[in-house]
Amino acid sequence: MARFLGIAAALVATGAYAITPEQLLSAPRRSTATPNPSGDIALFSVTEYSFENQTRAAAWQLLDLKTGAITDSGLSASEVDEVVWLPGTDTGILYINGTNEDVPGGVTLWIGDIKKPSESKLVASLDAPFTGLRVANTSSGNIHFLVNALAYENGTAYNAELAPKPRHSGRLYENIYTRHWDTWLTKQRYAVFGGSLLANASYGLAGTGLRNLLQGIEYNVTKPESPVQPFGGSTDYDISPDGSTVAFLSKATHLNKAEFTASYIYVGPFDGSKVPVAFNGPESEASAGGHKGASGNPKFSPDGSKLSYFQLDGDYYESDRAKLYVVDISTGVGGVSVSNWKPLAPNFDRSVSGINWAPDSKSLFVTAEDYAIVRAFNIPVASEASFVPERLTNVTSVTDIGVLPDSSLLVSATSIWTSRDFYVLKADGTQNALFSATGVDAQLAGLGSHTYEEFFYTGSLGIELNALIIKPSNFVENKTYPLAYIIHGGPQGSNANAWSTRWNPQLWADQGYVVVEPNPSGSTGFGQNLTDSIQANWGSYPYEDIVLGWEYIKENLSFVDTDNGILAGASYGGYMTNWIQGHALGREFKAIVTHDGVFNTEAIYGTEELWFVNHDFNGTIYEEGSTYKKWNPFNHIANFSTPQFVVHNTLDYRLPESDGLALFNVLQSKGIPSRFLNFPDENHQVFGVENALFWNTEIFNWINHYSGVGGALDDEAIGV
Repeated sequence: MARFLGIAAALVATGAYAITPEQLLSAPRRSTATPNPSGDIALFSVTEYSFENQTRAAAWQLLDLKTGAITDSGLSASEVDEVVWLPGTDTGILYINGTNEDVPGGVTLWIGDIKKPSESKLVASLDAPFTGLRVANTSSGNIHFLVNALAYENGTAYNAELAPKPRHSGRLYENIYTRHWDTWLTKQRYAVFGGSLLANASYGLAGTGLRNLLQGIEYNVTKPESPVQPFGGSTDYDISPDGSTVAFLSKATHLNKAEFTASYIYVGPFDGSKVPVAFNGPESEASAGGHKGASGNPKFSPDGSKLSYFQLDGDYYESDRAKLYVVDISTGVGGVSVSNWKPLAPNFDRSVSGINWAPDSKSLFVTAEDYAIVRAFNIPVASEASFVPERLTNVTSVTDIGVLPDSSLLVSATSIWTSRDFYVLKADGTQNALFSATGVDAQLAGLGSHTYEEFFYTGSLGIELNALIIKPSNFVENKTYPLAYIIHGGPQGSNANAWSTRWNPQLWADQGYVVVEPNPSGSTGFGQNLTDSIQANWGSYPYEDIVLGWEYIKENLSFVDTDNGILAGASYGGYMTNWIQGHALGREFKAIVTHDGVFNTEAIYGTEELWFVNHDFNGTIYEEGSTYKKWNPFNHIANFSTPQFVVHNTLDYRLPESDGLALFNVLQSKGIPSRFLNFPDENHQVFGVENALFWNTEIFNWINHYSGVGGALDDEAIGV
């Protein structure tokens, strides 16, 4: 810490930046805001880390949607893990307490009123760490709810604290896909569970307890699982407004998870009387139309008559366009029926992410990335196939939408200059700003949109490409700043106008750089053709686009010093920094930073997601016509010469750490100045706050030395 503060003090003395790594990481982090049924208030959580005390403080807060006033909710954030509003009430809540005094590793369920949180009542003791609460109010007054947890093969919930401990540590597998992201697979799989709180028994849990709603689904290759791991949560399932029907997402049961991305939406009765069925799987109308890929975000309409969701076409491609669909839902003696499958806005050349219904069930509010900003759009259910929605929001990126009773939207957003904005967007397009973190948090003082610009240039395919510019907070005209050229991951991803506590471009700029973040071939949010153009071309079009972007900067941005610039990237961005290191552009930088990037594409089968590499390299590694060898950075190590800082974490199973170690060994054996940073407890990213501070400190120490922004390198690295 002392060393970091020394660097910070030196830069403060020269007026070099407005935000430091410590400020970024200790600033309050606010969740999205969820409005109550009447649309008067919204609930959100906030956490804040203290480096001085090495402690984290947390709170649940209420936002007044008319005045913007924020007050404490009275709920204990150290106990309450998640909260949902009770439908049909103004201020009724149901929440999960993360502890259970009677069952180690279990949780408890409580019902109450946000106006009188101290009077909340314990209604259920749950014997496993259930999360992902969803709720519906039935006509009888009973409350039906959904949660999820790992489950044993017999369907019962798994509690690690109560599970028998094996006497050996061996893991034995007979099928592909032994681990994923940062976890070795076990026999347990996630499942959605349903339970009932009885109105005539003071909302006590019905004697039937919780039912595993995935039980009974047949499979021949892949076990059903919901939420889909590792990033799935409560958006992977839903319950109808009357509590009678459930919908959830699960991977294709006839395909293996290592080579295919396909997943389907299952529907079934809440009471478990019929086994849920996938309505968009094999032999469905959707599949016959060529829509066979990953599905997501099932949402019942407010009147319960329809279900919306999105689905990709390709069954082994994670970045195909996510298209919006809607089906009619009805229940009867035979169970749940699905009919009138319909694509909505099929010509909308953007990938749908968030989905929310309008109160009248006649249209949907969706979010989609569009030109480096996530925006909101409205799509009527009755729209023609030719309909293309218009943007409802601009400037900042939407992270969530809460639809209010009058169809106004409570928008939670971020941007490069603010970690959280809340505002209400009315039907006539006017905005009522409620809150902006930049205007409240001392750690973010001085940040603003004045540092942000973008430019467009013609790429290698003749397509207009986008790049973001982020200047230092105290940018001075007629002064030059070294370039920090940052390449995004994915590769089907983007450099977007959004807040990040990991790769925060304003933080990099405030070290004394002009940050430029290009969106080359492979980028999302600019049309599917640009996204798809990287397939089998990892080292061609994107590299050429990045070179053209660098040339544009050199020729047109007089305030950027390209002679003393640095290059950085993570994931695919890490691959590209390695590729650039071996090519002509690599000689144009003073230093390179590579975080968890591919170094040897011919060793990439150490990954778990084979569908990813099989798609992007045009086949398996043993097939003719694949491009693993063609685009391998390892083949160009003879050209390596630029000082390079390598980060690779132990729990990164998507890109195993051996790749980073091999890269570091090559650099060292060639006598190229280099350092290797490893976190044994981090995966593809760095989440621990103290780890993140060390990550930033070491990287900035490296680039600032070579670019001339900072002083000499220290000698605290481990030596032998």
